[in-house]
Amino acid sequence: MRTAYGVETVRAAERELMARLPEGALMQRAAAGLAVVCADVLGRASGRVYGSRVVLLVGSGDNGGDALYAGARLARRGAGVRAVLLAPGQAHSGGLAALLRAGGRVVDAGGGIGAVEQADLVVDGIVGIGGKGGLRPDAVPLAEAAERGRGVVVAVDLPSGVDADTGEVRGRALRADLTVTFGAYKPGLLIDPAREYAGAVRLVDIGLAVGEGGLGEEPVEAPGQARGEAPGEARVEALQHADVARLLPVPAAESDKYRRGVVGVAAGSARYPGAAVLAVAGALRGGAGAVRYVGPAGEAVIARHPETLVSDRGPKHAGRVQAWVVGPGAGDDAATVGEVLAADVPVLIDADGLRLAEVGAVRGRRAPTLMTPHAGEAAALLGVEREEVEAGRLAAVRELAGRYGATVLLKGSTTLVASAGGGGAGEGAAGVAGGDVGQGAGVVRVNPTGTPWLATAGSGDVLSGLGGSLLAAGLSAVDAGSVAAYLHGLAGRFAAEGAPVTAEDVAGRIAEAWRSVVRV
Repeated sequence: MRTAYGVETVRAAERELMARLPEGALMQRAAAGLAVVCADVLGRASGRVYGSRVVLLVGSGDNGGDALYAGARLARRGAGVRAVLLAPGQAHSGGLAALLRAGGRVVDAGGGIGAVEQADLVVDGIVGIGGKGGLRPDAVPLAEAAERGRGVVVAVDLPSGVDADTGEVRGRALRADLTVTFGAYKPGLLIDPAREYAGAVRLVDIGLAVGEGGLGEEPVEAPGQARGEAPGEARVEALQHADVARLLPVPAAESDKYRRGVVGVAAGSARYPGAAVLAVAGALRGGAGAVRYVGPAGEAVIARHPETLVSDRGPKHAGRVQAWVVGPGAGDDAATVGEVLAADVPVLIDADGLRLAEVGAVRGRRAPTLMTPHAGEAAALLGVEREEVEAGRLAAVRELAGRYGATVLLKGSTTLVASAGGGGAGEGAAGVAGGDVGQGAGVVRVNPTGTPWLATAGSGDVLSGLGGSLLAAGLSAVDAGSVAAYLHGLAGRFAAEGAPVTAEDVAGRIAEAWRSVVRV
């Protein structure tokens, strides 16, 4: 499991550790790890550190101190290091002295633009994890020069201008090729739009004992460190292959199709029969033992999927199911949506069903509910513009989960899953009203798989069927949504391989995604 922690939680853990270490030791650990990564970047880009041109963009906080001390280490290895001080009177004095002793130089902001454009490596130490809002005006020309330049941009802990706690970008931000983060992941490194600015992410272990490696790789370890305490409850978590493998339903020797779970699909209409076909395609591949289909697209479904149990008598008379999927391609069939919501089994609501489901009916359900909107649908449910949801995805998913008392899977470039009340894995988390993402909100899961090629018609129908099947197989709403998004994202990658795909292509690769997870 990859976990991310809020700013105040990380700072509290750092204070606890610093109280037991010599003064400045924690910053030296961070700088040492940062320098190791920067040297590796230079080695890959130009074959050496010696003679490389490095520019440090240095703000007034500890972030700038990390950059200065790391720059001193690179200078001692023969790199030509220049520091652009955005607040000259407030730069970290110890770090600046170390850089100058090592042979580094200081240039003013005006002269720094040309240096940035010509650098082999640019280190962004302007603003740390406590920064709010976009870059200050005096930093914007340097950020633009970094983007124009030929060098690799490495952000210190977090790209300057993004919000560490929410993943929001409220103004101009510096776009990095790689971010070196210290001690723990921050939510902004995992959630768009901020994630897009972070590039690849490397975790430097500075002794906070927060767990498992970087984004698919081992953490960079600073030498000689005593360990501190884990920084409390995570705010965001991302499943990995091993986590998903543990959650996948596996039939036992005595299993039959009913014991494995039966999922009902109430979807499709005369106008959108394909939605039913695709939702059933996802459901058939999600681990349940059987799929029952109810709706007007029965002929199309049975023609494509003859193993489906088709009924035209409505959800109440479809036969036994352990979960329902309702909404894909349903048009204005509010009666069917209401009938499904009245069932005392888990229900996944998607597409038209989201519009037709009344808040009171969802909140009043005793069985779990999983809602799967994309940003446009979430915006309509919240009464805001789509751009507001896309800019503040974490706040939006928590607000929806709290308002409906349901688990919500918010689809998008980073798919998020929040449990009923606004949290994630922690059931019973406090609701979040008005987009408040302060401490005390439950953990939200972020899906690390996927590809932009999944933005294709019918892809969401496949996801809804897959998630409903996992509900029927016995997974909780949070786990069903998280695992469905993970497998769906992998299937999309396998199907695309850099080229356009159809929803049918994605459905056809779910089994391959499943096998790839359980092989680990």
